[in-house]
Amino acid sequence: MKREIRLTADGSPTLYVPELDETYHSRHGSVQEALHVFIANGLKPLASKNKSIQILEVGFGTGLNAFLSAQFAHEHQSSVQYTGIEAFPVEEAIWRQLSYFQKPEEKAIYYELMAASWEEPLALNSNFTLTKVKNSIQDWQPKALFDLIYFDAFGPRAQAEMWNKAIFEKLFTALNKGGVLVTYCAQGQFRRDLKAIGFEVLSLPGPPGKREMTRAYKI
Repeated sequence: MKREIRLTADGSPTLYVPELDETYHSRHGSVQEALHVFIANGLKPLASKNKSIQILEVGFGTGLNAFLSAQFAHEHQSSVQYTGIEAFPVEEAIWRQLSYFQKPEEKAIYYELMAASWEEPLALNSNFTLTKVKNSIQDWQPKALFDLIYFDAFGPRAQAEMWNKAIFEKLFTALNKGGVLVTYCAQGQFRRDLKAIGFEVLSLPGPPGKREMTRAYKI
């Protein structure tokens, strides 16, 4: 899969895939989208209620969501066990050119999580443990239950197979009761599928450039 580095409107980078005509993040801003969708509307609300949080990310990609989650866990003294699934890992030659950080210590953390071995837990700090899984969500089988799912696959237009009902039935089963799924996607059929599976679905204001996002609960 060919990838090209592009700058987004907030100055942070993303990757563009020509064959899909799709970017890994919003063109309006990679970091501001990730902070809005996954941290502010995903991790932060749960961290205020739970001492320990199990997170599953579908679409590990450039590691941005994991990096921001590790920062949050450290700053707020939250205990996070993070599992990231990725079928097509970004090559080292590419991710070493990405800059989501401003301080040398942040760069070191980002490089450590991107260089981490697959299938082996890595404690980035006392608050955050990462396990990267090289697999497709279709073939992956959960070995634990999760409190929070970041669903960050390419959009339905570019990768329709990632948005079929069977995948979200699997994710529903993998969530603890009261668990949450968050995603940037607000497509009507996607939301109807979530409701049919048993999720309680909320529409929330989206990040800059996008009207809405989705947060769904396992009730």
